[in-house]
Amino acid sequence: MNVKHPAACLVAAATGLVLTLGYGVSQASAGGPQTAAEKAYEAAAHRAGDARVTVPACSQRDLGVSAVKEPADSTDARHLLLTVQNAGNKKCNVYRYPLVRLGAGRTTAPVIEDSAPTPGGPITLAPGQEAYAALLVNSPMDEYEAKSITLSLQGRQPGSTAGKPIDVPMPVDTLYANDGQRVTYWTTAPGYALDFIMSR
Repeated sequence: MNVKHPAACLVAAATGLVLTLGYGVSQASAGGPQTAAEKAYEAAAHRAGDARVTVPACSQRDLGVSAVKEPADSTDARHLLLTVQNAGNKKCNVYRYPLVRLGAGRTTAPVIEDSAPTPGGPITLAPGQEAYAALLVNSPMDEYEAKSITLSLQGRQPGSTAGKPIDVPMPVDTLYANDGQRVTYWTTAPGYALDFIMSR
């Protein structure tokens, strides 16, 4: 199911952005040692009496996805806002941060650890609700051309994924990425996510 981010309708119309759900490269791994932010996130998620842990993880079947440039009139497309919207009819959770691969990149974008929201548990999306993550595409270093964005959702357990990878509609024909790329944790406040990348 394809869903547009209401706040970005004008941008989407201008750029010809159409939301799609798709299947891209093989699932990215979220394995490795947990960061302090991830440990705090898991502790909050499993807190006794937290009803959110009984809600299933969102998968590609549940979500509409978009990516827009920030600001909309930027020419270099270094800062992107990723939006997922629950297009299903039941609640689902998004965990930690999206696993984002740009083009043929060897790894997924590292997370900005201090972007973990408070209290750090999963974000529960009711039907129609949205979550956001900000993506820094590059820093001033050698760049490679990326003609695709692939997003994988994390599952409840660290190192797990939920569903299949999603091909995110490109906001421009080509992104110029490098090892300076970074992504934030999911949040329900787009401005909060963007604060972590706009000054970089």
